[in-house]
Amino acid sequence: MADPTSVRLDVWLWAVRVYKTRSNATAAIRGGHVRVGGDPVKASYSLKVGEEVRVRISGFDRVLGVRKLLLKRVGAPLAAEAYEDRTPPPPPREFVAPIVTRDRGAGRPTKRERREIDRLRGRDDVS
Repeated sequence: MADPTSVRLDVWLWAVRVYKTRSNATAAIRGGHVRVGGDPVKASYSLKVGEEVRVRISGFDRVLGVRKLLLKRVGAPLAAEAYEDRTPPPPPREFVAPIVTRDRGAGRPTKRERREIDRLRGRDDVS
């Protein structure tokens, strides 16, 4: 069978394993989480080789360049060959102090525990 010249966007996103089901892909497209070439499109958009697809997943954009068109869902190694991941690396995470919680029913903290909590939260008594 010859390679197709175009494929529905929702089918391609499902086939390359970006979404678990085709209906999830369709819902994401309808919700405006998927763009092709920077423009919002419909699920029935005819995707072609060379186009750029931006997918917003859990608050982060994933940028995929279309290398190969797929009609059926394939294994992960074959799916990875169908697109080029152009996603920029995430910005470096700044250190965030862990939130200090006490076990329920542990009572009030002692003076020593209060000082440790203040030190962890960055509120040291620098006198």
